[in-house]
Amino acid sequence: MATANSDVLGRQIAAYNEMRDELERDHLYDWVVFHDEQLIGAYEDFQDAAAEAVRKFGRGPYLIRQVGAPPKRLPTSVMYRRVSADR
Repeated sequence: MATANSDVLGRQIAAYNEMRDELERDHLYDWVVFHDEQLIGAYEDFQDAAAEAVRKFGRGPYLIRQVGAPPKRLPTSVMYRRVSADR
């Protein structure tokens, strides 16, 4: 399961990287949301970006990144959680 999610995340990161120059020109320091390898929107703060991502796509997967900021590394335990078959 984690491999499939990391593949999806990798594709979102690749889509972001393909648009990096344009994003840095037009949206420097804004927060952007990528889903299905598409730019969904740019937002002035993380809370707005996250609220829109959750509203449109639920738990994801999607990428939220601040344009021009170095990517943050999160522990795997934050990115993925064990889901029981009983749920």
